[in-house]
Amino acid sequence: MREIDVSQVTEIVEKLCIQANYELNSDILDAIEEGIKQEESDTGRRVLCQLAENARIAARERTAVCQDTGMAVVFIEIGQDVHIKGGSLTEAINEGVRRGYEKGFLRKSVVSDPFERINTGDNTPAVIHYDVAEGDRLKITVAPKGFGSENMSGVRMLKPSDGIEGVKAYILEMVDKAGPNPCPPIVVGAGIGGTMEKAALLAKKALLRPVDRRNADERIKRLEEEMKELINGLGIGPAGLGGRLTALAVNIEVFPTHIAGLPVAVNISCHVTRHAEAVI
Repeated sequence: MREIDVSQVTEIVEKLCIQANYELNSDILDAIEEGIKQEESDTGRRVLCQLAENARIAARERTAVCQDTGMAVVFIEIGQDVHIKGGSLTEAINEGVRRGYEKGFLRKSVVSDPFERINTGDNTPAVIHYDVAEGDRLKITVAPKGFGSENMSGVRMLKPSDGIEGVKAYILEMVDKAGPNPCPPIVVGAGIGGTMEKAALLAKKALLRPVDRRNADERIKRLEEEMKELINGLGIGPAGLGGRLTALAVNIEVFPTHIAGLPVAVNISCHVTRHAEAVI
């Protein structure tokens, strides 16, 4: 049994909150740079150039790449041979978020109640997802999620008879309705199968996959590629000002489901699609 003190968790979460908000992931930046070469719209190319320059400035000046520094979504993959000591793991994660958003001068956007709307003042609590795995490692992924894109997401409980065409139609509908709101070029995470909440979680996790890595299942890979082509044919373009590059990628994850259902979730993310991870 390997012991990990909660103080290590707090320290790492603090750093990941700042890293994720300051540094655009290399796969995203590469995709934007490639998009500059392929974009047919002059306005679209200028927007993409500005996005790339903004990312470089943020990394160099150590400041947030976007003013909406999001609600902290934290994925914890804990080995079954790990023992957490020194306190509560959940409290340690929230303390890391608290410190990271304070030290990184990151905007605090969380309210304590969905109706009274009083800001908690420290961007906690985080949304935390726990998975138990084999081994003695603890993997922490921090994925701040802005709500310009989160608000454009949704779940639909399709009928099995709707099939793959129904899935494609729903994904396309969600992106088309979102238009410029999620700050395109976007990354589309889709979860298919399971139950309502499982599909939503799959869609969120899909956003953690690099935009240049397709699903290992050949069928799903083809679906991802087809949906990207369809979405980029909508003409929404960078910043919603028209053009070819509306989506940097469509990442799809699937899971077994019930004989009577076909849940589909779409989690749209803006061009930054922030996430950073570390393993203890």
